[in-house]
Amino acid sequence: MTVKQLRAFLAVAQTLSFTQACERLHLSQPALSLAIKGLEETLGGKLLIRSTRSVRLTPEGESLLPLAKHLLAQWDNTEERLRQRFTLQLGRLSVAAMPSFACNLLPAALVQFRQQYPKINVTVHDVVNEEVTDMVRSRQVEMGIAFAPEGTGSLLFTPLFEDHFVAVVPRSSRQAQATQLSWADLLTHDFITLQRPSLVRRLLEQALQQQEIALPVAFESHQLSTVGRMVADGLGVSAVPSMCIQQMHELGAHCVPLTTPGVSCRVGILTQQELSVAAQALRDVLLDTVQAPSL
Repeated sequence: MTVKQLRAFLAVAQTLSFTQACERLHLSQPALSLAIKGLEETLGGKLLIRSTRSVRLTPEGESLLPLAKHLLAQWDNTEERLRQRFTLQLGRLSVAAMPSFACNLLPAALVQFRQQYPKINVTVHDVVNEEVTDMVRSRQVEMGIAFAPEGTGSLLFTPLFEDHFVAVVPRSSRQAQATQLSWADLLTHDFITLQRPSLVRRLLEQALQQQEIALPVAFESHQLSTVGRMVADGLGVSAVPSMCIQQMHELGAHCVPLTTPGVSCRVGILTQQELSVAAQALRDVLLDTVQAPSL
């Protein structure tokens, strides 16, 4: 049983005229008759009784009529909703992003996306970097924004920018007046950072280990906002990705370029091979609007 056959039956059943049904469907009489015959053969019996003067429904045709109306209405509704999704007039999209990106850079990109596609609803999951990859791989979300993973497997990684870590110091400190700081300068103070297994923490430790420098952690937290507030209140210093510069300034801390050794990592978009039209549109907006923050 096909949609074309059901439309043919419904047109004849409603008009009780093959001629009017042909005009409604823009079909020839042979094509309409063939569609009705095919439907009857599929279902196993007569649905219409046709004479030279009239057309009437059999009892089976009468029972099919309300079902055909319902099925075609459902089909038309589904077809329209899919058309709206393909033309970005309707849709829903789930994105996972590490908190440093979700909090600092994603909102501005979503403003642009919303202006272009106001009917697409977006759900943002701000989760730790490692969980972003897991959520994309398990298809809990269509798209993730994270640091470049060590291995993507079947996932695609599209770089957005290279993020360089910056020093975070109290505004009233001597370091806040510097144009740049080395790690030797920074680590003369208590260090505040994220708790393991944070990738930010791991990147810092790996970079310093290559220089045979131990990271003297005095305070640690799960949230970068807490780290920033601790620095602002004078508990110590920290180092964060440059995408957090605005957040650190809003919390009352001050950021300074950090060198010797420089610590950096690519930030990008993680996806499966195939994307919905809505996800493709958001990816394009991110690529067009997101840039590496600078001091």
